[in-house]
Amino acid sequence: MFASATRNFVEEVAPGGSLIPVSSPSDTVGLLTVVVKRRRFWLWQKPKYLPTDFYLNDILSGDSPIKPVVAKTDFITYKGTYGDNIQGNIDASFVHSNVNLEAKDSSKLQSSFGSLKKEEVDVQRLLQDSKNRVLDMSHCLIQQTKEKHRQVFGIVKERIVTTQPCSVIEEVQQGTQCVGELSLCGPKRPKVSLKDNGSLSKDSDVTMEIPIDTTLAYSLMELVVKHDGRYELCLMPDTTGGFEVDSPAEKGLVGVSGAPVHTSGNNCLQRNLEQLSDHFQLLSALPVTMRSSLLQQFTKVMQDQVAVSALQNVLDQMCLDKRLALGDVVAAAESQKQNIQAILDLLEQSGQEESPQAGQSTSVLTALHLISSAVDEMSSDCLAALGICCSPKVLQALELLVQCLSGKRELTLSSTDLTALTEEIFETTERLFAASNVSLKRDGVTVKTEINQPQGNLPLVLCIAVRGLASLAHRV
Repeated sequence: MFASATRNFVEEVAPGGSLIPVSSPSDTVGLLTVVVKRRRFWLWQKPKYLPTDFYLNDILSGDSPIKPVVAKTDFITYKGTYGDNIQGNIDASFVHSNVNLEAKDSSKLQSSFGSLKKEEVDVQRLLQDSKNRVLDMSHCLIQQTKEKHRQVFGIVKERIVTTQPCSVIEEVQQGTQCVGELSLCGPKRPKVSLKDNGSLSKDSDVTMEIPIDTTLAYSLMELVVKHDGRYELCLMPDTTGGFEVDSPAEKGLVGVSGAPVHTSGNNCLQRNLEQLSDHFQLLSALPVTMRSSLLQQFTKVMQDQVAVSALQNVLDQMCLDKRLALGDVVAAAESQKQNIQAILDLLEQSGQEESPQAGQSTSVLTALHLISSAVDEMSSDCLAALGICCSPKVLQALELLVQCLSGKRELTLSSTDLTALTEEIFETTERLFAASNVSLKRDGVTVKTEINQPQGNLPLVLCIAVRGLASLAHRV
């Protein structure tokens, strides 16, 4: 819930900016905290940020700590009221199972952080204090981070903190009727309400108290670390950090590329999807029963954002060729652990679970990892809408729409391939596409797709998720 609250906050106050939401209230993120930035597997994925238990002074050589000059200013007073309603009716036929699902969800979001404060390090003074300072290259944190070329260091230069107690509460009203072997009645992704201390609604499922001086978001300066321990601060947003390699034959830096990847132009979108087509074809070629089971399990996992992230973490580790126990990396509910384990069992049964590092460029593992990566990047609105559309016939209709998006074509709604798009499902589809910066324009019996913003990765994420899930739905 806390992660959802901070993510929504950052999306509202600094969309596309440098602020990074804090994932857990237990993360102690102060000024000059060392944060590890980890590059993901796919270029369109946002990096992951992992706050550590160390500050810059902890990894410096010498006994003289840097004492930063800090400016404290009022930020904003954050309040808001939001509400939405989702309705859907699905008749789906899978192998060995039939499903009738009717769902009516409504949520009300009342948000109030109260007055927030911004704390910011004086960067010019920090530059002066950093002259001639050297990192302790024998420190365990530096050694462990340097070994992984996907990771670099950043230090917190700015943070947004609460100035009064508040609460995170969830207010959701759901009505779901499900008949059949497959149950899609998992919990809706929480809508988050943040209020000042006071009376809380009895309808809330969960309440979390947030104390004063809790960090909600922060921004970083990355570090360029020389092999002898000297370091430089990356002051411009388009400069990136990394570790200088020790070998004279490998001059330069290794680390995370910070260059933005823009994938939403029609030509660029089509080119990216063509490059990923082998993954979709591989999934379509799996036995029907296995595809049906994978689609069922993915549909269940998608009902819970925590489970989506947990599945992504497990597949991340498998792609790194580290077979960690499921219980070590999953924070999801027990029922969702079982759903994730079912996906892993099906992956093993496919006989193609080898890591791409073993030399196989396209495998069932990488194809499933591709789908989960896209789903994990989606907003709450996208996930809620996509969950309603996860029947084979609807997914195949959505696949035609995303092909239309990348190919600059239009479709006829009266086509037999689009009959699954009833009025209610079409409205949900409009919601799904709009949350991905794509508009559906209906003109009589024809529908056109159009990218709303010239930059960003959301349209590509939508296309990958839809095409990946639709590949599992082919002829199911």
